[in-house]
This record gives sequence, C-alpha cells and structure tokens, in this order.
Amino acid sequence: MKQKYNWIIKLPVFWIVFLSLSFHVNSFAQNSELIFKAKELVDSNPDEALKITEHILNTSQNLQEKVEANIIRAKCYIVKGEYNDVVPYVFDSVNYSENISEKAKAELNIIRAKLFRTVYLDKQAELYLNNAIETVRSSQLNQKLKDSLNALISLESIYMTLDRGNNNKVIELANTFEKDYKDFINKNVNSKISFLLAKEKAFNRLMYRDSARIYVNKIFTLLDLNNYSNILNKSIIYSELGQLYLQNKDFSKSEETLFIASKFAEIIDNPSLMRDINKGLAINYLASNKKIQHKTYNDKFLALSSQVDLMEQETVNSLYNTLSGKLEENVSQQEKKYSNYLYLAIAGLTIVFIISLFITLKYIERKKRLKEIIKYLEISKNNSIADSKPKKISTKKGIHIPEETEKQILEKLKRFESSKMFLHKEMSLARLAGKFETNTKYLSGVINNHYDDNFNTFINKLRINYIIDKLKNEPNYINYKISYLAEECGFSSHSSFATVFKTIVGMSPVTLIKLIKEERKKGKPETTN
Repeated sequence: MKQKYNWIIKLPVFWIVFLSLSFHVNSFAQNSELIFKAKELVDSNPDEALKITEHILNTSQNLQEKVEANIIRAKCYIVKGEYNDVVPYVFDSVNYSENISEKAKAELNIIRAKLFRTVYLDKQAELYLNNAIETVRSSQLNQKLKDSLNALISLESIYMTLDRGNNNKVIELANTFEKDYKDFINKNVNSKISFLLAKEKAFNRLMYRDSARIYVNKIFTLLDLNNYSNILNKSIIYSELGQLYLQNKDFSKSEETLFIASKFAEIIDNPSLMRDINKGLAINYLASNKKIQHKTYNDKFLALSSQVDLMEQETVNSLYNTLSGKLEENVSQQEKKYSNYLYLAIAGLTIVFIISLFITLKYIERKKRLKEIIKYLEISKNNSIADSKPKKISTKKGIHIPEETEKQILEKLKRFESSKMFLHKEMSLARLAGKFETNTKYLSGVINNHYDDNFNTFINKLRINYIIDKLKNEPNYINYKISYLAEECGFSSHSSFATVFKTIVGMSPVTLIKLIKEERKKGKPETTN
C-alpha cells in the first residue's frame, strides 16, 4: 500500500524543483535583457543605465552579470566625467575572479588604462593596456571578437598619444588603425567617430585647419546618416566645430555651435566638457569684445576648472589607496596558499611591483632644460626664494610622511623646477601628484614643509621666475604685450598674471619692463637693491 502511493508523496517535490529552476532561468533571462538595455543607454542616458545596473548588482547572484554591471557602470561614469566613481567598479573584487569571461577581462583592462590615462598616470595606463593585449592574444575567443577588442585597444592607444600632444604620431597611428580595422570601423559608428575625432584634433593642433574641417564634415555626414545617440561624442564634435569657427574668427557661428555643445554636455552633466566649452565661449566673447559675456563665461570656466581639479585629485587618491589595498590583499592571499619560501619570493615580487608603481615618472620635455631659475633676490630681497633651495622647517602635525617618500618627492620637485612642466595651464596638485606617483596629501605636505608655500604659490613663483628670466635675457620679450607674457608662463588671464606678479616681485610687470629698458639704454645690466 505504501509503495502504491509513493508517487503521490514525490509529486510536490518534483514541482518545487521544477518551479525553482523555472524561476532561475526566467531571472537570468530578465537580467540579460536589462544588461542589454543598459548597454544601449550608456552613451545616451547614463543615469538610467546606472539605475538598471544598480538593480542587477542588488538582486543578481550570477558572477558574470555582476561583472557586466560593473563594466557598464564604469563606462557610465566615464561618460559623465566622474572618474573617481569609476574606481570602485573597475577594481571590485568580483572582477578578479578566474571564472569571468576573457572578453570581460580585456574590457576591464581597457577601462583601467583609460582611467589612468585621464589622470596622467601613463606608466600604469600602458601596463593595463598591455594586459588587455595579452588577454586577447592568449584567449580562446573567436577571431571576430578578438579583432573588435584589438581595435578598441588600438583606439585607446591613439587617444593616449593624443593626450600627450604627439600629434604627428596620432595621425600615423590613425592611418594604420584605419587600414587594419577597416571592416570594424565601418560596422561600428561610435568607434568610427572616435577615430575621426582623434585625427581632427591632431590636424587642428598642428594648425592644418582645412584638414581638420574635412574630418569634421565626415563626422557630420555620419551623424546625418545614422540615428546617432552618443551624447558625449555629440558634445565633443560640436565643441571642436565651435573651436574651428573661432579660429577662423567666425564668432557668431562659433557661439551658436558651442551653445549646442553645451546643451549636450549638460544632459550628461560632464564638468570636464563644460569647462572646455565655457573656455571656448569666454575666448569667443573676449575676441569679439563682448566684455560682460566674457566675464560671465570666464567665471564659469574658472569655477569648473576648480571642480575638475578637485575631482582629479580625489581620483588620484582613490587609485593610490585602492592599489595599495590590492597589493596588501595579494600578499595576504599568497601567504595562505604557499609555503614560507614561496611566500618570500612572491613578497619580493610584490615589493618590486610597488617600487615600479611609485618610482619616478620621467617626464621628457620637448625642449632642453632652461638655465637655473633667476633668484627673486635680484628683484626684491623681501620677496625672494633664497637660492631656490627648500627650507627646512618642522613637519606639521597630522601629516606623517615616510622619510624615503619625502626624499623622493623632494628630488622630483627639484627636477620639476628645472623643467617647463609648470608652464602648463592645466597643471594642478592632482596632476603633479600623478606624475610623481604619490598622493596629493604627501606632495602638498612636502611643499608646505620645505618651501613654506602652498601648491599654487609654489607654481606661481616658478612661472614668474621663468618670465623674469625671459625679460632679462631675451631682448624681444620686453616688447611683447602683457597678455602674451601671461599666456607664455601659464596664466589663464592678464589680470591674474599682473596680480600674482606684483604680489611676488613687489612691482607690476609694466614697471619691471620700464626698469629693464632704462638699464639697457644706459648699457648696464639691470640690478635692483
């Protein structure tokens, strides 16, 4: 009798298992659709894509889905220009699982390379780009997918070269890219427009305006032929066109086009893009003598510049802390897995990696080093940097800097003073920390402790020293306009240059130029008490 009714007892168990499997299959299918939808929205509506991926991360137990969601979120924050928010998603622990797809591993390394490139950590950017290349090379992916990933790696390499100002090399790489990946770029509008934009920017910077305009026209032809939804690229395209109109002194068209670029940048709320567009508008109004509009957009530009500098600083610090944490985590995992002998070997390799990660970033300048910076003592004894040597003062409370790190930063600062990097308008505490491969707190602390200045004053003194040397030793410089001198030594405006000059030197640039002219008439070297 028992055996006769056994099937009745087992029936509910069967239905429970069946319904459970059905639920998981249905959940997987729904998440796959959501991931596909989020990918479509990255460039057109990143905020909506972030909401979708947040839901996936909160509900999914599938490793690959979590990794895909992390990749999409990282791309969304790149579109929005919020690079500090990219860090946790590209370095999430789930991304390091051996079970994730080779495609995802390659994509993560490309995004990491882009992130490091953006904050001027070139050595680390190249490291992750090489990791992506090796991942694709050794993978079992089909050839079509390999070609697609290699094309994206090559495109990132082109933009890395573009950001570092090697425009002739960009054109060379772009021509090779077009030849090697012709089928890929013809089928991928986003990549094709990114490739054309790189060539346009390179030609524009090389002053080949007609060639640059040809590539802009090619891009707009693509926009007309396709229902193009990439808001980031649209903003960049209109911004580039606005710059070309500005260079041709067509102020009206430049203004109109830059306003269109601004609208697109506002949609994705990208402060870096807004900064560049407002800078273009400020220059436009300055050139067309519209003083009120110039002041309005120059103020916006300066505010956005401060915001972007702060965001870059936060990103550098986050990367510094994240990489340090990853290294400590790796050491801990190896300690559990291997014997003491093997652990020591791995620890040694880890130390080598740390040293290589934070060793001196040699920055090759396009021109030879200048002569030693002229001492302010020659201009005003009360406003001098005595012998250009760091001051030995006590370390401020609350900032502990390892002695070896402090020595390395001081050596790099000395080399920095002998270079022309301080003339770059975009120079900021975050970017210099990135170049030195340290964090902003350490760099700021060393400058405060050894130069008795904050970062901005330190940079301003180097710039003023540079232009004084030019005025004293190169006869033509005393005939240049003050606005040109300001531009030459890295200041964004005439007024800020004049204010800083007088604060540091004790006299205005005009007064100093008059003194130099008088001394030259007398046939004597210019000296002051």
